Amino acid sequence: MKRALITGITGQDGSYLADYLLKNDYEVHGVVRRTSSLERSRLAHLFKNPDIYNKRLFLHYADLEDITALRRIFLSVQADELYHLAGQSHVGLSFPMAEMTCDLTAIGTLRLLEIMRDMPGKPRLFHPSSSELFGQPKSSPQNEDTPYLPTSPYGCAKAFATQIVKVYRDCYGLFACNGIMYNHESPRRGENFVSRKICRAAAAIKLGLQAKLVLGNLDAERDWGYAPDYVRGMWLSLQQQKADDYLFATGETHSVRELVELAFKAVDLEWESHVEVDTALFRPSEPLRLVGDASKAKRELGWTPSCSFQELINLITRAEFDELQQLGSEGDNSRRNRT
Repeated sequence: MKRALITGITGQDGSYLADYLLKNDYEVHGVVRRTSSLERSRLAHLFKNPDIYNKRLFLHYADLEDITALRRIFLSVQADELYHLAGQSHVGLSFPMAEMTCDLTAIGTLRLLEIMRDMPGKPRLFHPSSSELFGQPKSSPQNEDTPYLPTSPYGCAKAFATQIVKVYRDCYGLFACNGIMYNHESPRRGENFVSRKICRAAAAIKLGLQAKLVLGNLDAERDWGYAPDYVRGMWLSLQQQKADDYLFATGETHSVRELVELAFKAVDLEWESHVEVDTALFRPSEPLRLVGDASKAKRELGWTPSCSFQELINLITRAEFDELQQLGSEGDNSRRNRT
């Protein structure tokens, strides 16, 4: 049985990766921040399974700033594969929280590489990079050789982390892969990300729980995919004979406006009367022409996305609708029980 260690296991990608690895007969260890919510809702289905939790899934406590605790976990677990998914991953928040973003995302990755360099049995490392590396690229679509031109603190932090992974691979012989991940979404996405914010608002408005949705730039475009597809790409990257970097994307761009239209259509609403634009929500610098060429991943890994953009937005919106409807029913039952 292979053993994997995941930093950021309670996040969207970490939870899907835990599911994927457990289905492939791994023993899975996760690093959890001491300040993480005790609820950990994305892993709830695993905690409730007595055949998995504390038998094939184990959690360890550490912060990315605590190199002593991290080193102790690494030496204790002795993982075959390390997936470093932890960090501050919200691009918009990286502007007011630039120092924290760079410390967690850039220097946090360096700390892990330093620990790996000293280990006798070195795990294979997957580091998720981002399309934000490219910022405002001069060519489109982008591939693994496109120059970095980040336009946000998050993009700058990821540029450092991506390059330092390459340096340690070349200089110290680590099996370390970067995956340049374009935007990928799911019902497990954080509510402060625009995709989830829009889909949840559409469902809430349909149910009469919300009146308006306030957004920034509706013309901003992204290459959006389905998170479980990208998690599969992470795993495939570490199964190769030689470490390399791969780009994962759908090759299509869609605007925020299109996302809004599809989300509201999924609940049979016209979006125009429910959405307001607030220029205060515009980013100081907006990436342009970000669309990925995943031909290398397709050719060398056999990776292809499985979910269309419309299917993705329908999936998230319907999941939000069902969840909010269930919460409403539970609230009604609770009130009836109290009376």
